[in-house]
Parts: sequence; C-alpha cells; structure tokens
Amino acid sequence: MPIALLALTLSAFAIGTTEFVIVGLVPTIAQDLGVSLPSAGLLVSLYALGVAIGAPVLTALTGRWNRKSVLLSLMALFIAGNLLAWMAPSYDSLIAARILTGLAHGVFFSIGSTIATSLVTKEKEASSIAIMFTGLTVALVTGVPLGTWIGQAFGWRTTFLVVSMLGLVALIGSALLIPGNLKQGRTPRLAEQLNALTQPRLLLVYCITAVGYGGTFVAFTFLAPILEQVSGYAPSSIAMLMVIYGVSVAIGNIWGGKLADRMGPVRALHIIFSLLALTLLAFTFTAGNQITAALTMLIWGAFAFGNVPGLQVYVVQLAEKHTPHAVDVASGLNIAAFNVGIAFGAYLGGYIVEDMTLMDTPWIGSLIVVLALILTRLSGFLDNRDMRMAAAV
Repeated sequence: MPIALLALTLSAFAIGTTEFVIVGLVPTIAQDLGVSLPSAGLLVSLYALGVAIGAPVLTALTGRWNRKSVLLSLMALFIAGNLLAWMAPSYDSLIAARILTGLAHGVFFSIGSTIATSLVTKEKEASSIAIMFTGLTVALVTGVPLGTWIGQAFGWRTTFLVVSMLGLVALIGSALLIPGNLKQGRTPRLAEQLNALTQPRLLLVYCITAVGYGGTFVAFTFLAPILEQVSGYAPSSIAMLMVIYGVSVAIGNIWGGKLADRMGPVRALHIIFSLLALTLLAFTFTAGNQITAALTMLIWGAFAFGNVPGLQVYVVQLAEKHTPHAVDVASGLNIAAFNVGIAFGAYLGGYIVEDMTLMDTPWIGSLIVVLALILTRLSGFLDNRDMRMAAAV
C-alpha cells in the first residue's frame, strides 16, 4: 500500500475526532458558555447538518476540480473551522465553526474513497478504502477519549486547537505524498443525482438509515451528563468511559459487516435494530448504577454502529438494481442520511432534556429504533415481492 494512504487515514482520524469528541464535552461547553444542555447538544445537530449538506452539494460543485486541490482545500477549511472553534468568543461563533467544519467533513469522505482507490491497483481498491476508514475507528477508540480528557483537563477550546494541529499535519502529508495527477472521475449528471434521490425504494432505505442511526443519538448526545448526573461518575472519568464505548464501536463495525455478509443486510439489520432497541431501553434502568451503566455502554456501542455496514451494503444493492448509473451518488446520499439522523436525534434529545428529563432520552430513542425495525421489515417484504414477481415473469 502506498504511503500516501497514511495522509488520508490521518485526515479521517482528525475529522472523526472532531465530529464525536463534542459528545464528551457537552457539559463542559454548556457550563463555560452559560448555555443549557440542549443548546450545547445543538452543536452535534448542526455539525451533522453541515455534513449532510456538504456531501452532495459541494461534491457536485467541485466535481471538475483537480482531486488533490479539492483535498487540500478541504483540509484547509477543516483547520480553519477548528481554529475558529478554539477562538470562539460566543456560542453563536462556535455554531458557525461547527457548521464550517461539517461542510469539510461531508466532501472529504465523498471524494476520499475515490482518491484512495486511484492510488492502488484494481485488486487492492477495497483494502485501500478500508485503510482510510480505519482513521474513523481509531478516532472513536483513542481520539475521542483523548480529546475529552484534554477538554476536561485544559479546557474544551484546547481540544479544538489540538485537532486543528492534527489537521495541519494531515494537510502537509497530503501535499507531500499524494500525487497531483490523480484520475478525474466523471461528474454525475443532475438527472442521475435526482434519480437516486427520488427513487422510492432508495428513499425507504435513506429513511431507515436516518431513523435507525438517529435513534441512538437521542441519548448518545447527552451521554456525558447522564453519566455524571445519573450514574454518579466524576467528570474526569468520562474519557475512560468513552474508551469503553469506542472499543465496542470498533468491534461492532466488524461484527455488523460479517453478519451482513453471512445473512444478507435485511436479516442482519433486523437483529441489530432489535438488540439496539432493547439495549437503549435497558439503559433507562441501568444508568443509575456505575457498573451496570458501563456494561450497558459496552453493549450499546456494538449495536449502535454495527448497523452501518449493512445499511451501506443494502443501499448499494438496491441502487445497482434501480439506479445502476448512480450507485456512487446513492451511496453518498446514504452517508448524508446518516448525518440527517444524527442531527434529528441530537435535536430531539435536546427537546426531551428541556421539557422532560435526561433519562427519558434512552427509552424514546429505543422507540425510534423500533420504527427503523418496522421500516426494515417493510423493505424486506418489498424485496421478496419483487423477487416473486420477477420469478413469475
């Protein structure tokens, strides 16, 4: 594998860290800026909206640009967004910084896979993408807990300064290691994008993705205050608990992918969504004890992110059948759907915390995941109906 992939992996690590580290810093930011917990939780929602908007829109606008130039511009935007967060004098300016960084995030993962595959031979394309995405997994296991610890020890602003420095290293690495003559992919036509956006079966999967992934973030956005106020953990313990969650996520991604390969995505999603709903419901009762809260978190992380491989495989399978000329566009729109789910879940969680209690977020999140399970069963039914109709013909 070419060393240039390390620059992409480091970029993914920095971007993954800045996306999820905010969860561990919600109470600290709320206290420092004098805003409520729901207002601090909006920093998760608005970042995700930036990703959801940036992925399809900015990718289309930069489709004819040189790939390396786009990548370097994105990392410069990422650095600027984190520096703005570091210096943010107010809550409003911090919101602007998060949206700006989210825009860079969306386009990076949209073109990052294309760049990774262009660096290797055909038989190594899947491995090159996997290497780049290990940056996200490592971010959840190490970057987010470390960033949370830095924020607890030296102030939340320092976390964003450190992440911007990581982004600078990734920018320099990309400038030095990634070749300037990367193969230019074909810019998707507007009609192809609209087809992938309006095809009913794909729309159903986008809804499953947004609802199934978003249900977790109703409670996950406010995990730090739950652990402090309900479970009784000291703020200094949050970073270690995030390590537990991150390790679980890493295991869950691998397990979820193997389950989808073995059983097919629909059956795998049935199992994962069912177990996720039960785990969120259980957390409503186990959060009051430190030991049971930590054990539930360990299980929760595996199921919360274990649905990602199955959802991505499923949307690609349906796109190959219904919109064969827009498979990449459909895949990108599903990434946007993940972030719409994060934005929706975090916003709903803030509304629940404001009008109800912190511990109403897990069971309501569980109900939302049940809705995703129902939609998955509907999609599976439609798949079987289509197969019967095709066999009859």
